[in-house]
Amino acid sequence: MNRPTLDPEIADFVKKMQTAWASHPPFTTLSPPEARAVAETVREPWRQGGPEMTRTTERQVPTPSGALRIRVYDPGVSRPAPALVYMHGGGFVLFSIDTHDRLMREYAAAGGFMVIGVDYPLSPEARYPIALDQIVALVDWLRAEPGQGLGIDPLRLVLGGDSAGGNLAIATALRLRDRGDGNAVTALLLNYGAFGALCSDEAESRYGGAGAVLDRAEMEYYFDAYVGDRGRDLDDPYARPIIADLRGLPPAFLVVPECDILAEQSHAMAARMRDAGVDTSITVYPGATHSFLEAMSVAAVARRAIDDGATFLKAKLADRS
Repeated sequence: MNRPTLDPEIADFVKKMQTAWASHPPFTTLSPPEARAVAETVREPWRQGGPEMTRTTERQVPTPSGALRIRVYDPGVSRPAPALVYMHGGGFVLFSIDTHDRLMREYAAAGGFMVIGVDYPLSPEARYPIALDQIVALVDWLRAEPGQGLGIDPLRLVLGGDSAGGNLAIATALRLRDRGDGNAVTALLLNYGAFGALCSDEAESRYGGAGAVLDRAEMEYYFDAYVGDRGRDLDDPYARPIIADLRGLPPAFLVVPECDILAEQSHAMAARMRDAGVDTSITVYPGATHSFLEAMSVAAVARRAIDDGATFLKAKLADRS
């Protein structure tokens, strides 16, 4: 089966990323801390530029398993303001609020809401469910004491994330729902989410393999790092939301790059959400691949997807204002 053609601007982004990675030792030879250092260097040019915030602050949030660092982006909105709690991607192993700094500023500016970037602990040092536990604790913290002095409206919180961050976003919503706090979150933004570990032969053939932004072997490595000896077939919907009971979740928007090995997971998740009665929107972006939102400075398709996500969240937040 032939590979679809990449959007020319995305193809240029991918080529530059591959060149940058190639100037460092092979990923498979690096320890997780070494790989993170390389990833920060490779991604650094793509966080430059973009909208300026009126105010950017950082806080350490207390959780039962240690302090959680957050960064709050304020584009200059009236307070108390709605907020997007955003979890970066990176396979639960890589990246940070620094690699995704511009993306979060773009969402804040486009949506007219605050964005809270979450620097959750990474695997394999902090395996499942540590990061998820801390994010749930963060939501609880934000809902207490009217937004903890951050100017955030605790009744207008949305969750979002890309790749592994999409997994954490929906898993957080599931945990909140299952303990009786289903109304704590207004909406979900799920950007090319990694909702399970398994990728089909067809997806690997069409979108994975040599030269792909993400392939099956890499995805399996990341998930194993996240769940450890529990295995990829772990029967836990908070680790593998693709198998969860999705009833009662808030409205969701799924951003799906056409040329992504994880696109099939987003299509399956959207179908299951709709079957469960969840208000679900899904948009496929032709010629885009995994991580394409980070190409916002060079690719129109990335800017369009960011605007679409921001518009969706803005509308859902307005419904609760």
